[in-house]
Amino acid sequence: MEMQDLLQRYFGTRDLAEVDPVAVPAGTDRIKVDFGLERDRGRRFALWTLLYMLDASPDLDVAFEDPADREAARNLMDLLAVATPD
Repeated sequence: MEMQDLLQRYFGTRDLAEVDPVAVPAGTDRIKVDFGLERDRGRRFALWTLLYMLDASPDLDVAFEDPADREAARNLMDLLAVATPD
């Protein structure tokens, strides 16, 4: 899954900066529903990543059964923390 494709699907644009703030809660709710239904590990991780970027992700122990997936999520969180200026 490409992040731009997810943004297009849930928010109608490929650029997060163009999303109307009023549309964010509805789009986030749709992502959460799809995340809960998704069984493919890679797709679930992509949806969780988008939820994380929107500050709406579930806790890792709830989101991922597999310890490797939780570790990958922690690594992503660390990478984003380093890349994001304070």
